[in-house]
Amino acid sequence: MPYMQRITWSGIALHAGVVPGHPASHGCIRLKNDFAVRLWHLTKRGTRVIIAHGDAQPVEITNPHLFEPKAVSASPELPAATTAGESVRPAAVMHGSPVPNAETAEATSRQVSGSAGAAASPKKIIPISVFVSRRLSKLFVRRGSSPLFDVPVKIENPAEPMGTHVFTAMEFQNEGAAIRWTVVSIPEGSSEAAAKQREPFAMDPSPERANAALNRIEIPEDAVGRISKLLTPASSLILSDSGLSRETGKDTDFIVLTR
Repeated sequence: MPYMQRITWSGIALHAGVVPGHPASHGCIRLKNDFAVRLWHLTKRGTRVIIAHGDAQPVEITNPHLFEPKAVSASPELPAATTAGESVRPAAVMHGSPVPNAETAEATSRQVSGSAGAAASPKKIIPISVFVSRRLSKLFVRRGSSPLFDVPVKIENPAEPMGTHVFTAMEFQNEGAAIRWTVVSIPEGSSEAAAKQREPFAMDPSPERANAALNRIEIPEDAVGRISKLLTPASSLILSDSGLSRETGKDTDFIVLTR
């Protein structure tokens, strides 16, 4: 298909095609040709995707439970540091058949003066993705498409739904001591019912639901420390009632089906 961008290994993709105004495929997302061309040039491999019936807009969020950067000496898990204040556009995320993969950014290389006179080679920054599942009471961490570790977590009122929320680390602030976050909360309710009625969900523009979900999760301190050392702009945190989709595997980020 023209301008196809694969979302899952099982065949779900974004591509140009006829857009009849009603469901007309086995799961792919058809785009008008001019928009498909624009999207093709704007995105790259690893861009996070959200598929939802309602309009999903990121909003600013602050919460003491969000991870904060932690400067450390060289570590095998630690990617190269970004320039403080570097701006990173939020990647998209998921609903229905999403596909995540963390978007990579490249650090600026600088000429190093000295006796050797060698130039510093560019290093890639690979953001991490953190996924917390209420169903599994577990936290998973990947960097790019590589699993790093997973740990059990405690969730207050574990039988009570918390929704699906995707947090994105935007850029460092205060000379790297803090990081700015945004969140996209997936609309509550049955997406199947919305599709039948052709009525989009109303989006909640406030981060209240996302804050409430964050406040219910207790992550082990050592896991928080490890994640803080790995944190870079474009890193993400996904909270969901769901578990991992079977689409999550080799060469993917976290893929979560919310229905």
